[in-house]
Amino acid sequence: MNQINEILKFFPKRIATQINQKMIEENITYAILEEIRIRNDRPILLKQIRGECILETTKVSAEEILETLQAICNNSIYSYQNQICNGYITLVGGHRVGITGNVVITDAKVSNINYISSLNFRISKQIIGASNKILKYLLNPEDNSLYNTLIVSPPGIGKTTMLRDIVRKISNGIESIQLKGVNVGLVDERGEIAAMYKGIPQNDIGIRTDVIDNIPKSLGMKMLIRSMAPQVIVADEIGSKEDVEAIHYAMCCGIKGIFTIHGDCINDIAMNPEIKKLIDLHVFERIIFLDKKVKGDISSVYSLNKINLEYSLL
Repeated sequence: MNQINEILKFFPKRIATQINQKMIEENITYAILEEIRIRNDRPILLKQIRGECILETTKVSAEEILETLQAICNNSIYSYQNQICNGYITLVGGHRVGITGNVVITDAKVSNINYISSLNFRISKQIIGASNKILKYLLNPEDNSLYNTLIVSPPGIGKTTMLRDIVRKISNGIESIQLKGVNVGLVDERGEIAAMYKGIPQNDIGIRTDVIDNIPKSLGMKMLIRSMAPQVIVADEIGSKEDVEAIHYAMCCGIKGIFTIHGDCINDIAMNPEIKKLIDLHVFERIIFLDKKVKGDISSVYSLNKINLEYSLL
């Protein structure tokens, strides 16, 4: 239970004890635990691979939520104000705590969140090899160069976990297939991929990866291109007009790109007018859809025919 204790140490003793006991009773191991949610005056919820477990008799008080937040912030909530305004705090180990409450807006920006109403501990677990099945679709078999790729899936299917493993592999290189490592510029807007903690990535993202986090993807891409000369740009969950402009700029600079977006089918992503611009410009050489039922599996792959500029199923 040492790993779960890394998380439970942030909770008041009463709550930590209840969670620990429930995990033992329900045979919930750290390996299958995905989230711990606490909400003001409501029971604790444990989300795990098999479903959801509710601690019906354990309601959390506003004081206990504040005590938990203070522990997360090392008793200095003010020093974590920027992260709180972004709606989450990254912990050692790459775990993230989502925060909701009464949002204070100043000059059209979030300046504070007070009266914290809920905290969501998202348990980080890097899965080495999560990209094994997708890797062959990312590489040109003639020279092992990377295709400009868009990875598509609904939320909760594991695309971020897969993307993290892709970054690790292309950054380190793969000797068995003679894939040389490349400089990767990773824009980690929400800290989910590298999980930076005080400038140190908590996840293995490879030896040639430069990370810029806590920044809009469009700005981060341009900063990396200007300052770090990446050979590949990677970003999770693109979709805005600014994202599309930055991606188009990167492609025009000869930089390869691997990106993800939420969606279920080719029609879904075509409904996003900004993403459709990239598709119509034939920026992506591969559009890969993940399987909705089996994490890590591929449901379909569209390949760009560079002669007639049409996408067809592989």
